Amino acid sequence: MNSPLMPLSFTRTLRLKVKAESYPWLNAAAVEVNQVFNWANQASYDARRRTDLKSKWMSGFDLCNLSSGATEFFDHIGADTIQQICTHYAQKRTAAKRLKLRWRVSRGARRSLGWVPFKAASLKRRSNALRFAGKTFRVFDREYLADHKFRDGCFAQDAVGDWYLCVPVIVNAEQTVAPMEAVGIDLGLKTIATTSDGEKLEAGRWTQGHALALANAQRRGHKRQAKRIHRKAANQRKDALHKFSRMIVDSYQTIVVGDVSSTKLAKTKMAKSVLDSGWGMLKTQLQYKGEHAGRSVSVVSERYTSVTCSSCGSLSGPRGVNELIVRSWICRDCGESHDRDINAALNILTAGRCSGPCAGTSLSPQVAA
Repeated sequence: MNSPLMPLSFTRTLRLKVKAESYPWLNAAAVEVNQVFNWANQASYDARRRTDLKSKWMSGFDLCNLSSGATEFFDHIGADTIQQICTHYAQKRTAAKRLKLRWRVSRGARRSLGWVPFKAASLKRRSNALRFAGKTFRVFDREYLADHKFRDGCFAQDAVGDWYLCVPVIVNAEQTVAPMEAVGIDLGLKTIATTSDGEKLEAGRWTQGHALALANAQRRGHKRQAKRIHRKAANQRKDALHKFSRMIVDSYQTIVVGDVSSTKLAKTKMAKSVLDSGWGMLKTQLQYKGEHAGRSVSVVSERYTSVTCSSCGSLSGPRGVNELIVRSWICRDCGESHDRDINAALNILTAGRCSGPCAGTSLSPQVAA
């Protein structure tokens, strides 16, 4: 029986498409943003490379002070945006631990995607539109903004050239107890995700499904059409993962996921299938949706989960790359019949319930009799 818990406030980032009438202004503003970013890059580099006692790592505060009065040189962006750029640059440079970051390029084949940051106070509601830096913007699905309180965000451009308003908002949510207790999730290629209860998210092969149309567009030199096909495949993948993660979060109180690494497998012959599966995206969705709904979401080691019998704990299952074709097997010790993925999900769930090393589970590699 569901029982309401304490209301929770959390931050959710809305991504709403901007109507095309504002694209020219945003494109011009993005060029000015790149100029400020490159200036901050060079100024920070020069300050650190000084040979006297004034050599220093410039912080975002230092760069903001140096940029005082720069608004007179720009027609589109204001002081708030310049300060946001300086602060963002300092954070990125510190995280990268480098003297200088890559330049932002405004034109050419290798140009940087447009980006215009803003402070929350700079974005105002005006009737059915939004007002920023003296310019009125209209966005699709504006009803999602409702009466939320804005936080610092940005306008971002995708590879096709369309612009999106990315604004974090504070949302109040009512947390409820899920109808079922716990679930383990095994991530794979034939099925992207398999739960310990037998639910499966089949591999969509989204990129492969558009391979012919993509090849034809690239062969004819239709770069914009190729970008649209890539975006369509990405949107289909994201939609499927969103629906599956929402179903899991709404159904289970405790969620345990295996720690399969897509970055390592992307270096193998399975790279295309691995990158098309979106394991990292699914984990991220489960984590933030679980946090908002009051669920317990954990990632555990999936070592030996596919070869360990979930009934008796013996290592009698198929192993190695050559045995990936085996989708079901029978334990030679207890005689239990297993589906490969469901068995792995059961072992992952068992590992998630253990606070320490558990004998006889997938985390305890024992010698088969």
